[in-house]
Amino acid sequence: MENKEYLTFRLHDLQYGIEAVLVQEVFPLPELTPISEATTDIIGILNVRGQIVPIIHLDLLLSNPVKNCNFSDYVVVMQWEDSLIGMVVHQVDEVLELNSEVITTKPSYDFFNKINTKLIAGIASLDSGNIVLLNTKTLIREPDAVLTLIWDAQTQIDSIGTSTNSQQQLEQQLLPGEKELLSFQSLPSFYDLYCPNATPDERNSFRQRADSLKPQTESVKTSNELMSLAVIGFGNEVFGVDLGLVREFTDIGNLTPIPCCPSHIVGNMNLRGEIVTLVDIRKVLNLPTAPVSIGDQAIVVQVDDIVAGLPVERVLELVSVNATELTPLPPPLSELGENYLQGIVSSEEKIMKVLDLPKLFTEGELVVNDDA
Repeated sequence: MENKEYLTFRLHDLQYGIEAVLVQEVFPLPELTPISEATTDIIGILNVRGQIVPIIHLDLLLSNPVKNCNFSDYVVVMQWEDSLIGMVVHQVDEVLELNSEVITTKPSYDFFNKINTKLIAGIASLDSGNIVLLNTKTLIREPDAVLTLIWDAQTQIDSIGTSTNSQQQLEQQLLPGEKELLSFQSLPSFYDLYCPNATPDERNSFRQRADSLKPQTESVKTSNELMSLAVIGFGNEVFGVDLGLVREFTDIGNLTPIPCCPSHIVGNMNLRGEIVTLVDIRKVLNLPTAPVSIGDQAIVVQVDDIVAGLPVERVLELVSVNATELTPLPPPLSELGENYLQGIVSSEEKIMKVLDLPKLFTEGELVVNDDA
């Protein structure tokens, strides 16, 4: 029986999933650049660290008018051919490991009225409801046109270099003639088309999100080492966890207390037949603690031969940051578990602290001694 991991997300009243191995990163929806040459499924393009990423919307694939995008929407970037494409979603849920036995490749009649079945790789039937598994190969209905679009736009970007100019300056540089690919002046703006109700503050944040994804200065680019992080939250604190150490995101569905264990050992959880110990890391990080209950969120991590579940209050997003962006903690934050942090980085105008999980497990006295 083949198991696969799927990133699940929501759009309107349906839950969808795509193979997690194809997902490159997830981030809050930024300002997009509409282009006249785009196929009808693409609502704009995005410059992600010098690489052009077309952004699609499932509403268009379903032949529905695009409903207004929201400030709270996300973009899921996935591998397609030798390029990247992004998809606008309302809510990112979790990564689920699905057994092939729960997936049917023959959707019921219900789904014919909701989604083009050519887009469906299967339907996963779970106790919590159905998940529409998308076929990423069919998400692009005009692949040749999209590849040409990416090639032409990438050529335009490369021809002017990886500048850190503002969006307005970039647009001016890309307008040598009326028939150029990125003819912005003849098109309504991203806000006119998709976010007419965005407030001035939201528009400013949309632009900041887009700017943060563009290529940085040469001093930052000297290191090409990117860190993929899962962003979790405790109270007002935001932490990044090395995505390479994260096995999955889940809800705590069952909990068995372990007698005579320290308070940070919450108990055991049966995760599809595997017993996973839940470890509360808040005390080690000098954060306020609270009871852990069934239904709370958790991330399952593996550090060497240690597998553990970490209860968290929120799973926020997946991001990539340049290793050179990490900085030491300033003095006011030095008491917040400094010994177990790799550093801090700015994320959505908040300070994100990047956890050093290997050190946390080896030096944080989190592991129970079986001989005790």
